[in-house]
This record gives sequence, C-alpha cells and structure tokens, in this order.
Amino acid sequence: MISVDDYRATVIELLGRRDPVRRPLSACAGLVLAEDVLAGVALPPFDNSAMDGYAVRAADVAGASADAPVELPVTADIPAGRTEVPELTPGTAHRIMTGAPMPPGADAIVMVEHTDGGTEKVRISQESAAGTHVRHAGEDVGKGTVALKAGTVLGPAQLGLASAVGLAELTVWAPLRVLVVSTGSELVVPPEELRFGQIYESNSIMLEAGITALGCEVEIVRSVVDDVDEFRLAIEPKLAAADLVVTSGGVSAGAYEVVKDALTGAGVTFTKVAMQPGGPQGNGRWHDVPVVTLPGNPVSVLVSFEVFLRPAILSALGHTAVDRHRVRARLTESLKSPSGRRQFRRGYYWHKEGEVTGMVGPRGGPGSHLLAAFTQANCLIVLPEDVAEAPEGSEVDVLLF
Repeated sequence: MISVDDYRATVIELLGRRDPVRRPLSACAGLVLAEDVLAGVALPPFDNSAMDGYAVRAADVAGASADAPVELPVTADIPAGRTEVPELTPGTAHRIMTGAPMPPGADAIVMVEHTDGGTEKVRISQESAAGTHVRHAGEDVGKGTVALKAGTVLGPAQLGLASAVGLAELTVWAPLRVLVVSTGSELVVPPEELRFGQIYESNSIMLEAGITALGCEVEIVRSVVDDVDEFRLAIEPKLAAADLVVTSGGVSAGAYEVVKDALTGAGVTFTKVAMQPGGPQGNGRWHDVPVVTLPGNPVSVLVSFEVFLRPAILSALGHTAVDRHRVRARLTESLKSPSGRRQFRRGYYWHKEGEVTGMVGPRGGPGSHLLAAFTQANCLIVLPEDVAEAPEGSEVDVLLF
C-alpha cells in the first residue's frame, strides 16, 4: 500500500497548476490572482470630505461654540462628483457633501450636525482643527503601488479594491472544468422509485457541492451502469470539454469494477492507500485528461475529497494554503484504529473558554456507509498509522472543516 502523504503528492502533481487567464471582475469571485495588481490611481484620488457639512478654514472657526457660534457666508455648494471646485476665500464656507473634493483654500470640515444647516449663511457651533474630517489623497493606496499581491484569493473586498483602482479585468488562475461521474448499477437518481437491491445516488451531489465551492465548473453524470462499453460511451464524448474527471465507485477488488476495468491500461493506475476509509484509489490520464478515481461508499468519497482532491484542486487554482486548519484536541472516548493505516474519523470539536486544548468526540462509527454521522461532524479526527488505540483523554490531531 502507498502512504497517504505519497498519494496526496501524486494527485497534486497530476493536476499541476492552471494557466493564467484574463477575466472580468464579475467572474473572478473565489479565484486566485496570478499577478500583482498595481493601482492606476491613488485612493482616494483627491482630498475629499469625510462628512456632510461645510468646508472651512480652521482659523475662521477657531473658538466656535454653542454659546459663541461663528457665522460665515455660504458661497458655494460642492456635491459629490463635482469636477470644477471653486476656491474658498477666507472668512467664507462652502457647503459640501461626503466624498466631494475639498476646495482649494479649505483645510477642515465642520459636520452639519454642528451647524444650523444654513444655505446662504451658516452658524457654526463647534470649532474644527485643520485636517478634521478630511480624507487625504493616497492615504489608502498610493498610485503605482501594489494594491493586491499575486496569490490573493478574490473576495468582495479584493474585487471592490480592484475596481476602485480602475481595473475591469484581472489575471487569475483559470478554474477547472470538472466532470464528476458516479458508477454502479444499483444506483437510482431521485425521485425515481427504488426497487429491492437499489439505493439512491448521492456521491455526485456531494462532489459537485464540494468542487463547486472551490470555484470550479462542474458537470455530473449520475449512475453509470457497471458496463465498460456503457461507461466509455457516457464519458468519452465529454472529455474534450473537461480539465479533470472525478469518478466514484468501481475501483475495488471485486467483480463488476467498471472504472477499474475500463481505465486499466488506458493511462490510469489503481492502488491501495494505507488509510481507513478510502483505501482503493486511482489516478492518471485518460485521453490526456487528468482522472482521479474514488471509492464508492459515501464516507470514503468525502474523506478522499478532503484528503486528496480538495488540496490538489486548490493547489491547481493557485492557492498556497490548501490544507484544513489542524489543531490538537483531547478525546472524549477511546478509539481503535487498524494497524498500519491512517484512520480518519468523523468528529465534533469544541473548545472551552480558558482551556488550552480543545475537546473532540467521534460522530458515528468507522463504517464508510454511515453518511448521517458526517452531517453531525465539524472535523476529522486523525489517528496515525502506528496508533492501534487512542485512549480517552489522549491528544489527537483534528482537521477542522
């Protein structure tokens, strides 16, 4: 059997790194920058008001108070977006709105709340020191500086900043087009009625959800029967439009292992990984398209996704942090694990205030068919290959979802 770490490295290498592409900002959410973004303009691009109020000279409102207000003539209105701004002469005020350019000659803003709101003359009841409520040009981002670094994951704030510095497109690592295939003659697609010996197909739905959440485009082919010709007929026409094929089922050592039968000798290698669940695995290239084959039991599928597929896809998309956050926690009950295999158990982690180490307890048994227990889990408990039993109270590694 191959080790978990070695097989993980093989899958990451198989997927490699995607090519950089230009995309409009609206199509970049969740993707990763492939190159630095330089600010074409400063932010703010000009000195502007941080408040609705009046632009003044600080010297003209010195000492103003509710008991001794200062009255100034209002000589201009400056709304946001005005491009021609008149100069402020000493002893006057300009009414100004948030975001509007500071007029030459003004060095402070008086909030409208500290005035009577006059439009021809304004009574000011609080002084305002120079620089008060003024946003200075370039105080957020300087023109020509790096606004976003390569490797940045693009969320709402990052995309907003890219637009704010004048960009309509970004260079990102291209998302993967993934073909997800579930196999098994026993599988039925809901809401078709089940017959004895059949089960509803769920693997493709789980994989689609997990892969889509990483920013990829997913097409699913559900419930391909255990027939090699039918498998090839269903998949081969779709390969030209796929960057990755992910299959579930049909890779074990029994009869009717359709994925193994169809792809052995066609560029895909099948192996056993020293883990529980998820031992039977396969990967390679079929018609030059990367293929990752997963076991058929639903928990094995989700664990394989977490341990192998998720980090490989994130790496291909340009992410530098591809692993789940790992913490140490104390077990609430003892756990047994098969010798020589790394066991991944569904668990629930919590941390008591004031405690240095968190606690974790299993959810469900080790069986790879116990999907409901996975819905109650917020982590995977990891028991190393050399641990046959972890006593209650012992510390273990935990991968947080």
